[in-house]
Amino acid sequence: MKRITCFTRPMAGFFWLLGVLVAGPAGAIEIDGQTVPLNHVTAEACKDCHEEIYKQWRGSMHANSTAFNDPIHNAFYRRVVGDPTAEGVLKKGKLPVCLQCHVPNAAVDQTSKTDALPAYVEGVNCVACHALTSYEGIRTPDGKLRLGLLSYGRGDTLGGPMGFIEEEAEDAIAGLDETENPHLAPTKGAYMPLDGRPRLFRTSDACLGCHDQRNNFHGVPLCQTGNEYTMGESRVPCQTCHMSVTNGVADHSMGGGHSMAMLRRSMVLDVTVETRGDTVTASVFMENLQPHSMPTGAPFRNIFVKVTALDADGEPLWTNFETHPATEDPKAYMHLVLLDENGQPTLPPKAHSAGDDSRLKPYEQRTLTYDIPAAGVAAVRAELFYNLLWPSLQQAMAGKIPDELVTPQRFMFAEARL
Repeated sequence: MKRITCFTRPMAGFFWLLGVLVAGPAGAIEIDGQTVPLNHVTAEACKDCHEEIYKQWRGSMHANSTAFNDPIHNAFYRRVVGDPTAEGVLKKGKLPVCLQCHVPNAAVDQTSKTDALPAYVEGVNCVACHALTSYEGIRTPDGKLRLGLLSYGRGDTLGGPMGFIEEEAEDAIAGLDETENPHLAPTKGAYMPLDGRPRLFRTSDACLGCHDQRNNFHGVPLCQTGNEYTMGESRVPCQTCHMSVTNGVADHSMGGGHSMAMLRRSMVLDVTVETRGDTVTASVFMENLQPHSMPTGAPFRNIFVKVTALDADGEPLWTNFETHPATEDPKAYMHLVLLDENGQPTLPPKAHSAGDDSRLKPYEQRTLTYDIPAAGVAAVRAELFYNLLWPSLQQAMAGKIPDELVTPQRFMFAEARL
């Protein structure tokens, strides 16, 4: 075996791992005489050079994708799959497919004990993505689904959008020169060489293995952002919105439905009013700016519009619903319905078919119109609320998960004065 000595460099109280890099089993490196699989390397090994990226990732849903850190995923995992701390948990004789996206480093090791190693608990950490080499698609040649890591090729080195040209690598990372840069070729004494894989990391291919489509055990598409993206006919890669570049650094917080900032940039909301005799007609305009449905992802996510007529003191005179629009103003409630074998609404694991889908389609514009008694009305306000759960699930999980996950979040408002 070819033996290459790694460098040692103290940085901010953290000492680079001293040891030897040995070409051994695919995806394995040797540190201090011990063979360490690439999927066992934690984000801590990347933090000192990539401090800002680490902070962004640490607060992301990727870093909190496991049943230990995502309360909603935990609730469903325990109900549908089993104990995430137990070894040997199987579904239909196979490792739970959830792990291929939510705990990819454990999926590589074919273990269901997702707290066995720090690199498992980190969820979708640095190496989970950057060890990918190619995207093969979520369907096999015979049409079967292969989700998460199963849809990718994996290598024994890391990859990024460009990699490095060695002669131009001085000061490439945190002031390190080419003899200290841990991502250069092993001939330089690298800890983790970094290859350029632009076809993967500069396109949506890096995302679609997990975010294209997810079927339940009855073959019903649940998460289906990829289908929606195809329907929207967009050629803009996911990273354009979800990993926007600032000062040359891609944002690794990768915000989505849990990010208020991302929600606020996702849509247009406007309201116009017209008085006709004793009636004020309010038109609430919405436009989905995204190349996928709003909301997307988990099928129990939903949004609703609250419309309120206010008097001159800002006190409400009229509203389009009192408790929830699902029963009082269905057109203001945008969600996906899943049906059981009897055609009744049900939870995702039990769904046999998809029902009505009132979510906003990619780039869709929609206007809701309301006729409001004009007496005393000085303004009309429209507010958009985002929910991670259906109302029934909010009630079922109240007290079991943090309040902010069961409380509707207002992410947009508009107001028109008479």
